[in-house]
Amino acid sequence: MCAAASFATFAPVTEPLDQDDATPSPRRPRWKRVAAAVGRAARAPFDGAGALYRIGQDNLHFTLPVLNGAFGDQLAARHDRRTIPFSFRRYAADVAVADLGLQPANGGRPRTTVVFLHGLMGDEVIWQTGHGPDDLRFGPRLQQDLPEVCCLYVRYNSGLHISENGRRLHELLTELVATYPKAVGELVLVGHSMGGLLIRSAGYYAEEAALESEKSNGENDSTISSAALVGEERDTAELALEDPQPSGKKPNTKTKQQAPKPNTWLDRLRDVFLLGVPNDGSFLEQNSHFTSLVLRKINLWPTRAISGLLDQRSNGIKDLRHALLVDEDWQSPHADDLFPPRTVVPLLPHVHYHVLVGSLLKSASSALHDYFGDGLVGAGSAAGRIFQDPAAPPGRLISTRVYPQLHHGTLLSNPEVYQYLRERIG
Repeated sequence: MCAAASFATFAPVTEPLDQDDATPSPRRPRWKRVAAAVGRAARAPFDGAGALYRIGQDNLHFTLPVLNGAFGDQLAARHDRRTIPFSFRRYAADVAVADLGLQPANGGRPRTTVVFLHGLMGDEVIWQTGHGPDDLRFGPRLQQDLPEVCCLYVRYNSGLHISENGRRLHELLTELVATYPKAVGELVLVGHSMGGLLIRSAGYYAEEAALESEKSNGENDSTISSAALVGEERDTAELALEDPQPSGKKPNTKTKQQAPKPNTWLDRLRDVFLLGVPNDGSFLEQNSHFTSLVLRKINLWPTRAISGLLDQRSNGIKDLRHALLVDEDWQSPHADDLFPPRTVVPLLPHVHYHVLVGSLLKSASSALHDYFGDGLVGAGSAAGRIFQDPAAPPGRLISTRVYPQLHHGTLLSNPEVYQYLRERIG
């Protein structure tokens, strides 16, 4: 200890070399030190602006998604060129289903096809890279680890109603399966935040379309059967006229067989992964709606102005208040009530749901955990009442996992979350 103190006492004190002068700072004249400090202070705003510019350039792809998330419904209503279309994405560009060029795996086996859907104000890049080109996320890593899996990415205008985007997802998946019946095998859907609500909405409209198709086919079959029966009776009568003493043999008539049920994307759907999805609504949007409602009730010019600005948020954001998944809910005259009507969208049979919940806290047994969750989506809402219903039909496949000390964004890059996906998909 004494030796250390002696060394500290007699060792020469030096400062790091300044970039502008290789002379140690204590030996430099005071005016030079002051001038160097003033120079560094003068350069600081420009260095900061340069850093902000570089960050902006690196994240330029988020500009349109953020704009669409905030005002996408208004852009679509004006047919603005900045409106994001609902499309698969490849190489930072929209790609039509027919141009995907999907091929079966070796031996002609169909591939397990994984479709990723981003959340509000997001895009497909959140599934691909993080803070640098070497920071690969779930999509590319899954493609590397499981070469026979096919990963596809969807980008959409998150400012539109959730049900509108749900219908479009149903149409896109229908087209995908119809275009590549031999290449697309089991289907896996992965949704983050609003993207998970789109998956549930698309399943609702797919089931609705299947019921309509069955009803239409049933009516057609009834018509065909009636016509065949009339034709059979007419043929029998004609044979009786030609042969007054029939031999007792039944006439050789052909009966119409029922057409096979079309192979829809629901028939191929195996797993649905819901990452930080507000299945019971977002507390942030609920607070925004309540604030706007109170300001409107006060009915003063300043409060009306602020309320009007708040109400300019997109339909997609407003739907997040109670996770409205069908058209009838937001079309209802009571949609803006404090507790509006909400259609319960049932879970799809024979589909394994994986509900992944993030939490800022270490413990998952507190009211703060249920309300704040990952900071943007409450853990109670992410877990979803429908996934915890004790009266649910038997046979429902539901797995729920809580990841402590993860916020909404890190669900997309956490190694444990990726490992869970990889093990279940592979």
